[in-house]
Amino acid sequence: MQLTAPAKQHTGIRDTDGMAVASFVLGLLGLLVLNLLLGPIAIALAGIALWRGTERRGRACLGLGLGVADLVVLAAFVQADSTLSWSF
Repeated sequence: MQLTAPAKQHTGIRDTDGMAVASFVLGLLGLLVLNLLLGPIAIALAGIALWRGTERRGRACLGLGLGVADLVVLAAFVQADSTLSWSF
């Protein structure tokens, strides 16, 4: 006879889903401002979310792609202006 309920196991899926969404939002925001900072953060969050097995795999992949696009856009503007900053 068991008197106590079995302990719930914390899988961390909710945390990884949050990381996937955060990587998407930061990658999207990084296309407009602070792409040198937000691009790598979006890439890291997406990588961790995918590695941990998020249920929002599409958002994590979009965050990864947008993070890479942030760095590509920055490289294109640096090549065009020869500076590390750019403006509209």
